[in-house]
Amino acid sequence: MYTCETKLTVRYVETDKMGIVHHSNYYPWFELGRGDFIKKIGIKYSAMEASGIMMPLVETYCKYYEGAKYEDELIIQTYIEEITPVKVIFNYKVIREFDGKLLAKGKTTQTFIDKDFKIVNLKKKHSDLWEKMQQLK
Repeated sequence: MYTCETKLTVRYVETDKMGIVHHSNYYPWFELGRGDFIKKIGIKYSAMEASGIMMPLVETYCKYYEGAKYEDELIIQTYIEEITPVKVIFNYKVIREFDGKLLAKGKTTQTFIDKDFKIVNLKKKHSDLWEKMQQLK
């Protein structure tokens, strides 16, 4: 199973009055990890969209274990839990780099659609993309 690691440093703007990262910031981090995942396997999301495939979110989830703090250096681990011809489920782990502590984990479910917002069977319509993603689960 391929796991992409994306590093980031918590910015001050991402924290709340208590000095910890506000829960809403984890989803942009998941998006960052997902974008890196797709890019590192040799696919540009913009090229995928240009070919007529988009991946809107249909479900999200996050469980928080401990709050990240300003200037914490984090690793977002991203990997595919499940892929079918019409959807993909990505999993994420947010890990504090200096001690390896799991701070949060989450998942997102995306479906494959065309420019008319109709569900696409990726295996039939874009077999090359399907094969690349299949190899990573």
